[in-house]
Amino acid sequence: MPTKKDQDDRRNTAPPAPEPLRVTVADSHTHLDMQSGTVPEALARAAAVGVGTLIQVGCDLAGSRWAARTAAEYPDIWATVALHPNEAPRIVDGDPDGWSRRGERPPAGPAALDAQLDAIAELAALPQVRGVGETGLDYFRTGPDGVAAQQHSFRRHIAIAKDQDKALVIHDREAHDDVLRVLREEGAPRTVVFHCFSGDAAMAKVCAERGYHLSFAGTVGYKNAQNLRDAVAVAPRELLLVETDAPFLTPVPHRGRPNAPYLIPLTLRAMAAARGDDEDTLAAAIAANTARVFGY
Repeated sequence: MPTKKDQDDRRNTAPPAPEPLRVTVADSHTHLDMQSGTVPEALARAAAVGVGTLIQVGCDLAGSRWAARTAAEYPDIWATVALHPNEAPRIVDGDPDGWSRRGERPPAGPAALDAQLDAIAELAALPQVRGVGETGLDYFRTGPDGVAAQQHSFRRHIAIAKDQDKALVIHDREAHDDVLRVLREEGAPRTVVFHCFSGDAAMAKVCAERGYHLSFAGTVGYKNAQNLRDAVAVAPRELLLVETDAPFLTPVPHRGRPNAPYLIPLTLRAMAAARGDDEDTLAAAIAANTARVFGY
């Protein structure tokens, strides 16, 4: 019988590489700065299975600066920059957990949030930055007291994406109606991506009617995620993207182990199975969609 140490070691061990794709695609949403190993190692492992381009996504100001620097250094990486929805209330409140560790309290309040958003706007103007995100609303981890800050931040990100004419990458967790409402009120940018789409078939149809792209992660293959398989089945092929959100949301059969861009083939095959699509046909469409969305 495996010991707890054996189980822990397995959870911390990278899964084996899947069978390579025959048509090269991109990972439309990953966090290399949160993964083990080096950037060249991640690129090499991804390329070996047919994942030729990575979109490195910023979640806070420091991470967005790292994303922009990394994309400037590696031709197969492009960046998006933003403050994650859960960052907005933390900045307004002064991030008490963070400043207590650093020994000093950072600037707080609405003005501090706007100052960081101004810095995101400067990064968004860089040529290697091809998107603004991940932004949006998250009502799972942030309670009612944080809604105003999140919605203000989301509206500012929408304006930045429109000003720079770059893709808006949306994080939407338990906030479908408000995300769609704010987009309608502000006027959506030309290109919108729902990262790690978490809605159902009905929402997928609404997004498709509005021309929004839907990006699916490893969750599409989870046993309890029939809503996602229904959604990917009804979404137009020309609006589909695939992602890892690594190191999170590792696809089956490796759920619970570290995720990385080289595991994209598992998610793409789960999408193809849910749609009844030929793998190569779907991969070719997703490759073209991702290049169009991020302009590379």
